[in-house]
Amino acid sequence: MTCDPEFYRGPVFAVRPFALRFAFVVPYRPYRHFYVPPPPPRQSMSQQQQQPGFVPPPPPVGAMSHAASYSHYPPTASPSTPTDQPLPTAAPTLKVMRLQAPQLGQPTGGSLGPHSILGPGCTLPDTFGVIHIGEVFTAYLGVLNADDHLPIRNLAVTAQLQTPSRRWPLPCGFEGVRSAGGSGDANDDDEGQGPIDVSPGSGVDAIVSRPLEEIGQHILRVEVAYGSGPTSRTLRKFYRFNVSSPLHIRELTVRAGDDRCYVSIAVENASGAGAGTGGGGLTICGADFHPPAGLVAERVGGGVGGGTQASTAADGSDHADCGERTSAASLYETSGRLEPGESYRYLFLVRAASEDAALRGIACGDELGKAVFAWRKAMGESGRIASASVRCPPAQPPGLVSEDGTTSVVAASSKFVVHRSGLSVDAAAAAANRLARGEGSAQQTAQSNLDKLLPVTVEPIDPPTSLELGKPVEIKLLIVNHSSEAMSLQLQMRLAQMSGVVVCGRSFKNLGEVPPSGGSSVVEIRVVALVAGMFYVQGCSVVDLMSGREVAQPPLFNVFVDGGGNSVSLEQ
Repeated sequence: MTCDPEFYRGPVFAVRPFALRFAFVVPYRPYRHFYVPPPPPRQSMSQQQQQPGFVPPPPPVGAMSHAASYSHYPPTASPSTPTDQPLPTAAPTLKVMRLQAPQLGQPTGGSLGPHSILGPGCTLPDTFGVIHIGEVFTAYLGVLNADDHLPIRNLAVTAQLQTPSRRWPLPCGFEGVRSAGGSGDANDDDEGQGPIDVSPGSGVDAIVSRPLEEIGQHILRVEVAYGSGPTSRTLRKFYRFNVSSPLHIRELTVRAGDDRCYVSIAVENASGAGAGTGGGGLTICGADFHPPAGLVAERVGGGVGGGTQASTAADGSDHADCGERTSAASLYETSGRLEPGESYRYLFLVRAASEDAALRGIACGDELGKAVFAWRKAMGESGRIASASVRCPPAQPPGLVSEDGTTSVVAASSKFVVHRSGLSVDAAAAAANRLARGEGSAQQTAQSNLDKLLPVTVEPIDPPTSLELGKPVEIKLLIVNHSSEAMSLQLQMRLAQMSGVVVCGRSFKNLGEVPPSGGSSVVEIRVVALVAGMFYVQGCSVVDLMSGREVAQPPLFNVFVDGGGNSVSLEQ
């Protein structure tokens, strides 16, 4: 060992190597003196802690407290020392079944145990069976502990119903049960939200439900979690079933004026026949039509299906005589019973609910509402099904558009008439849509160009349904200008295009200048019936005197002429 001569100046004494086998150095203190202040008086720990800004000194290097050293070395397990080892748990047994009304000849898959909330007398179906839209899907979830010694610890069950569009959670109510002992009472004072424990030989169960609103494949997803720590396990099961429609619904809409439509709904039983398949006969116990705001719907006829006569009736009273006796056949016809393949047709009248709505009218494409039917199966299972949205059809007469698409041509042989067709309302709606979207953004279709093909419409006001032979009758006509410019119009009734019922008196009338964008004028004409039978009042045209454009109008209305075997000639 060497010494630095700067700090150690003195002799070095050494001991023999064979004695102690080490050397020591006696340092030499130089002649320099440094002032070393005396140490402060020693204070107790309590006095040091009372001083502001006191920070306890760190432990010496290499030193370790007893607690720190204990954390690095786990204690030795002993019978009196508790450990964090997970407790053993039993494996659960999951039972999932659909709850439905029984059917004749349906095969069973066993029965429930004595701990079930449904009772031991209920039999289990082997499949989910046929499920229809509108029904309420109800399922039974049961978790059993078949072990005789170990409990099921930290049990949690979640259920979801996956439809073709989304997933719906199905709360099962297991969160409020802390312990399921021998009594199995789920309404104890413990209402926590944590997992539950199932004692040996017992179980927990619940009933979940969800209305079915979509057609297609559905999946019931059930997940069971149990245990804790390394022994935690998860059990997942998926149950697929198909949802079909028991009824085929077809609708037919006919316009009955500017502010009303008749909607005919045909309902056919599309369920398959046979026991155990979910098919068979259905009973229509309710038939209603739900219109949007501003419209009301009334049932025409009635008696079949158990629906009300008017969907918007305030009192809902039944005007039938309660004391009148009916036959069994009549009761069966009015019961709404439909066997597989049978159909029945319902008729509804949809009209405007107020004067403002009637003034606006019902235009092409406006929503009229939905038809809703309630049905029951043979064992009492019920459901509801709604039709697609019913919309107002267009009032475009046949042969309105010519080949070049610029002029309007009306076929004289068509059965279309302006009266109660809504043609004026459609033309006004097309003009309003064109004005809102702009001239170049409108679609080039006959319906969107209706205001250009028929810039002026002529509509009869309350025309008669029958005429007497040879007796002139005055008819009021409403002329509406749908264009964006004012027109100087002249109404012409052309005798060459009229048959059976002809104009009487002046065949043309000047209307003067009619304002644009809905400007109107009312004029009266006289017609007379010459031949008995059913005829169209036609041959009406409107001429713009400023541009010379002629707008031919469809037949205005049809009328029945009762001549009593007589006829009137033109010479008379």
